Amino acid sequence: MGTRVTRVELTDAAQDLLRLLMSRHGPLMFHQSGGCCDGSAPMCYPRGEFRVGAADVLLGEVAGDTPFWMSADQYAYWRHTHLTVDVVPGRGSGFSLEAPEGVRFLLRSRVLTDEEWERVSAEPSLPTGADIAG
Repeated sequence: MGTRVTRVELTDAAQDLLRLLMSRHGPLMFHQSGGCCDGSAPMCYPRGEFRVGAADVLLGEVAGDTPFWMSADQYAYWRHTHLTVDVVPGRGSGFSLEAPEGVRFLLRSRVLTDEEWERVSAEPSLPTGADIAG
């Protein structure tokens, strides 16, 4: 079938920040919960410190091998979108690794094109936490 449609990517600024955070904390991961308050922003954690479960969907990997997870409920709303992780000034959640830097990750979205949606519709379902070992 070929390569999956890219569902999430980083701006250059987000990629630079992620590299900095990786140099300090090692391998990382993102999770987008869709909850209240800062739960509506992507959260960056050291890989393995946030446990994903069957109700989480793996949208893809950014910056090489950094997984980007989203809660299944949130994905149900955003399945037709392409997401771009950006960085903006301001403090986000104290739980996300970028908080001490005085910036926060932010999602920007666009609706998938008709061609992308056709391809996405023909692809196998995205993996969930239940599909990923360990």
